[in-house]
Amino acid sequence: MSHEPRLTHALRSLLTRQRVAALGTLGADGFPFVSMVPFAVETMSAQVVIHVSGLAAHSRNLQATPQVSLLVMQAEVAGEPVHALPRVTLEGLATVLPRGSAEWSQARDAYLARFPDAQPMTELGDFMFVGIAVQGARQVAGFGAARSLDAETVAEVLRPQR
Repeated sequence: MSHEPRLTHALRSLLTRQRVAALGTLGADGFPFVSMVPFAVETMSAQVVIHVSGLAAHSRNLQATPQVSLLVMQAEVAGEPVHALPRVTLEGLATVLPRGSAEWSQARDAYLARFPDAQPMTELGDFMFVGIAVQGARQVAGFGAARSLDAETVAEVLRPQR
């Protein structure tokens, strides 16, 4: 295995250990809307995958305006400064994956590997898998440790480590 830079390792670790994100979408009224979503990484396409109900406001929003952002953050630790919490904001384009397609199956496999208890929900007709193709990111790994990442660099982090 080759050497992985410290910030890249920290980002990979954050995305592996944390299972929920704050999803930012734009409402029809133009106002931002933020909600919590469980997420998985589909390594073949290097996309973030969410599984959402068509009844949810964020689902309607991302179908109307596919530009979204996801904030993934380390959990707060009592007694530790919150300003230095490791976090990343991923900016991307959301696409509803057609049920039964190869992309849908890959997304389902990745999601269920992370959330096996969600299997019954994948059979519900109003739920959909959404792939988020990350276009860029802003990582904060602590005080004085921040960087912007392009789509190619983020895709390398989302793919399996070699």
